[in-house]
Amino acid sequence: MTSNNGSREPRKLTGKGQATRARILEHAAELIYTNGVHATNNEQLRRAAGVSGSQLNHYFPTKESLVLAVIAWQAERVLTFHRSEQFAGFENLDGFRAWADFYVGYEHSYQEGCSLGSLASEIVKTDLDVHEELANAFDQWRAAFRGGIERMQRLNRISTEADPAQLANLLLAAFQGGTLLAQIARDVGPLKDALHAAIDCIETFTTSPDLVALQTR
Repeated sequence: MTSNNGSREPRKLTGKGQATRARILEHAAELIYTNGVHATNNEQLRRAAGVSGSQLNHYFPTKESLVLAVIAWQAERVLTFHRSEQFAGFENLDGFRAWADFYVGYEHSYQEGCSLGSLASEIVKTDLDVHEELANAFDQWRAAFRGGIERMQRLNRISTEADPAQLANLLLAAFQGGTLLAQIARDVGPLKDALHAAIDCIETFTTSPDLVALQTR
């Protein structure tokens, strides 16, 4: 794969073509997560995905085009999960607690870390022109939290004194930092502490009706 600019325009594909492209992307994401961007090459990806060199070049003519697609693929997985019904749109504290409990309870959290965060740590070391897309992926993730906090304010569940953007940054930073520390320690404890501390901070802005509800549980 070369590092020249790849096209950012999506191609119209047949159903079979979409399946092949998705298979390549899934294996590319795994290889990049395991080996890093620089250590992932055409031959590894061809073998893993079971495609020919011409097929690989057809879907991803440059390394940059592949990395851009992997960013979008990883981001979509993260965003789809965070927008699922199980977190109730993050419009109450229980939604945020359910999110934290999922990762704390997931047995591989401290082993696998954050797929998007790991990808970001690899990409920032390269000279690939993909930083804007990477930043946009994290902006959308942050927006999922910020939107929930803004809805909580509209529903009078937290004070208008709370800064949704600041709290969204806190949540994302707690997750990224907590995940990294959990991987280093091989223990989920740092992630649990970071997430709970971030949610406790949001709770300090809770308005009286929710405080009463919390006290009567």
